[in-house]
Amino acid sequence: MPNPLKYNKKFDELNEEEKMLLEINKKSIADFVEQSSSISDVNYATRNAHAKTYAVAKGTFWIDPGIPESLLPFFDKEKFDLTIRFSNAQLKIKNSKKDLPAYGFAVQIRDENNNLLSNYPLVNFPLFPVNSVSTFLKLFTAINHFYIKKWSSLFPLITQIFKVLPSVLTGSFIKNGIKLISKKNDFILSFDYHSVGAYRLGDHMMKIKLSPKSVDKNIGKKENTKNALKNFFHDNDFTADVLIQLCYDLKDQPINKLNVEWKNSPFIKIGEVKINKGSLLDPRDCSNELLSFNPFESKAIFQPVGKIQKLRDEAYKVSVQTRRKINKLLHGKKSEL
Repeated sequence: MPNPLKYNKKFDELNEEEKMLLEINKKSIADFVEQSSSISDVNYATRNAHAKTYAVAKGTFWIDPGIPESLLPFFDKEKFDLTIRFSNAQLKIKNSKKDLPAYGFAVQIRDENNNLLSNYPLVNFPLFPVNSVSTFLKLFTAINHFYIKKWSSLFPLITQIFKVLPSVLTGSFIKNGIKLISKKNDFILSFDYHSVGAYRLGDHMMKIKLSPKSVDKNIGKKENTKNALKNFFHDNDFTADVLIQLCYDLKDQPINKLNVEWKNSPFIKIGEVKINKGSLLDPRDCSNELLSFNPFESKAIFQPVGKIQKLRDEAYKVSVQTRRKINKLLHGKKSEL
């Protein structure tokens, strides 16, 4: 294989129009989070994406002893401590038996001294429907306004949805969409999970895939997802391979084109995620909702890359700050993380 491409901050730069739209979007995020407790009919402010927490668990990231020598500087310990949040991507929390199968597997990695190394919000769909930053910001703002203002914001939302449609008509997107629909009733832990966008690995760039080992897709078919997870971890351990792809050529591994899969970059196994049975945290603890999995809080050598990824930096900050402010007023608690 050729040498991996090096990270360049130009991959992340927004133009003036995109910066202006981002400021409008940030205001819509703050407004949504401030009203999120009434939107979802809960007694705390929720996230403005992946609002529904199914469970939070402690786990371990075991490094594969056979990883390439070039990767050893980044994984210089035998194992690392994890906090993992299982979630649903919907903005509004619904107490339904079956949710849309849009799941999150957010991973926080810490060292032996409890210092944060990196956050990786992984999802069970490998692609993102929008490449244009402006189109995405307009769509996300319209979605936030719809939840806040309801029917008066329906037409702008429909307009933005139509603008997104051409981006989802790629071979990769259609193939993965059909695959997801065929698995819509499968157990949450039977899915592969993906970083979607790229992340730094030192001077290079990577995508991440988490692939579960020997999980029965038919578990919990008669239960809601939260209870299925609770019952699974009462009796079972969970193990998943951690795989990465490196960026060698922007034609085959584009950084700012997220609606196609990377090709001609082999997966490299760097370790395993292990969650032991009985490792779920107390679901009644409000501090679970104060946890932040913001990937821009990671060490610089592990942070996200790309323009769409860059938007998440400001969005996460506004969401977390607003959520913690509201929840502190409601419950008087501070986050430990």
